[in-house]
Amino acid sequence: MVNNLTLDPARERLMDLAERRGVSLAALSKLIGRNASYLQQFIRKGSPRKLEETDRATLARFFGVGEDELGAPEVEEISPAPGKIAGKLPAARSQWVDVPRLALGASAGPGAVVEEDAPVGHLRFAQGWLRELGLTPGALSALTVAGDSMEPTLRDGDEILVARADSDPAGRLRDGIHVIRRDGVLQVKRLQFGTGQAAVISDNHAYPSDMAVPLEELDVLGRVVWKGGRV
Repeated sequence: MVNNLTLDPARERLMDLAERRGVSLAALSKLIGRNASYLQQFIRKGSPRKLEETDRATLARFFGVGEDELGAPEVEEISPAPGKIAGKLPAARSQWVDVPRLALGASAGPGAVVEEDAPVGHLRFAQGWLRELGLTPGALSALTVAGDSMEPTLRDGDEILVARADSDPAGRLRDGIHVIRRDGVLQVKRLQFGTGQAAVISDNHAYPSDMAVPLEELDVLGRVVWKGGRV
């Protein structure tokens, strides 16, 4: 029975997500309001057979993945249109990903001292759209831009979607707009990478740019892959 369970994609995915995040199954069990051995039994013993909807939704939000990755059921199409073949459709909720929105802002001005990165909410994106862009849901977070040094590209108050630096499938840093930590200060800047160094550029020419910063002085947290803001 254990061998069959290890082939269950939902159980394997939950184990993989927990290992990648470095969180124990006991801690995850407490997160969903269960006893410490609940998810261990789910994975190793097959009890419960499936996660309850509320538990699955909580875990999916925590990891930033779609519920289908954790075993969201498929639903039968009850009344297909004339000429349409009846089949299974993915559960509607599994088509969306809740990306954590962090409390700290990515400063496009002088910079903001980083104190904590606790989520204060979520932004919801279509899972299919994220995949079309080649983005990994669990590696995304949302931040608010503060300041005007990246205008007109990014304006004060814009929301940005950031892909964690180590999630790039090519395994390398690419030129573009990034969220960086420099001297303990969080900033969003355009980076152009060279050998052992990077140009840290403000799109607003009223602000200075540093054209040759050693890479060891930069902590590149992630690349900005989307922006949204008020009209």
